[in-house]
Amino acid sequence: MARQLGMCCALVRPLEDALHRYVMAADKIHADDTPISVLAPGTGKTKTGRLWVYVRDDRRSGATAPPAVWFAYSANRQGLHPQSHLADFSGVLQADAYAGYDAIYKEGRIRESACLAHARRKIHDLHVQRATPMTTEALRRIGELYAIEARIRGQSPEQRKRIRQERARPLLDSLERWLRDWLSTLSSQVATAKAINYALNHWPALVYYCDDGIAEIDNNIAENALRSIAIGRKNYLFVGADSGGERAATMYALIGTCKLNGINPEAYLTYVFTHIADHPVNRIEELLPWYVAEKLPQLPLPGQISAI
Repeated sequence: MARQLGMCCALVRPLEDALHRYVMAADKIHADDTPISVLAPGTGKTKTGRLWVYVRDDRRSGATAPPAVWFAYSANRQGLHPQSHLADFSGVLQADAYAGYDAIYKEGRIRESACLAHARRKIHDLHVQRATPMTTEALRRIGELYAIEARIRGQSPEQRKRIRQERARPLLDSLERWLRDWLSTLSSQVATAKAINYALNHWPALVYYCDDGIAEIDNNIAENALRSIAIGRKNYLFVGADSGGERAATMYALIGTCKLNGINPEAYLTYVFTHIADHPVNRIEELLPWYVAEKLPQLPLPGQISAI
């Protein structure tokens, strides 16, 4: 079975490359990564590899281009991997504060937009452990920012920027002052101070979205794309080798892109494997999910129950 999957992945490699090019042609990409267990041949043990995800999805800013996701596998989490993946990308990178991206930002062709959900999560975790006036107020303030985003979802980048400047910018400026005031009263070693410092240390990137209508307030788009990996970890022990990680990335990319576009993955893959051998490689983009959707049988998406 592993050999057959390898043959299938080799067959769709040109299509995966086309998907990669499509994702990297975006003006904004959401990026994240997650660990995956990999069998170390000959040792009977596993090592930790990495799956990287890159998502093109601008529907929240009114775009009509199809969303897409591309995955890449690496044997470790060194920064050289995302640097290689993003070599042809220029634009906004929506990501967490992973230091491996720093070299990319220094080049100047990629602008950093951080994830407010990460900063909120650190405060929320403290609030769950023990609610305090500080954590309660911080979550309320951040909630106001998310309420603005809910109202402008689907509007144009220009409209989003204008409304953010009018409504969100004053709230962010007030939040920054309030956090700094709180920080001045705390020991640097307490958990609350560490949570505040995380936000303040990344403040320019956290508020970048106010100045760019295509950027988002957080990186949840990428985190959502990684849910399939989390589900997979509950259903398999490991991938068999580094080559298995690469194959997993290929299939996660094609299946994930189908799901983003409301296309049944099984119907799509059946069509691709039936037609790709005879399809001109210089027109491989024609086999991307949204181009063949109308040719596919109308099957329900995984998890859906069709009406009887």
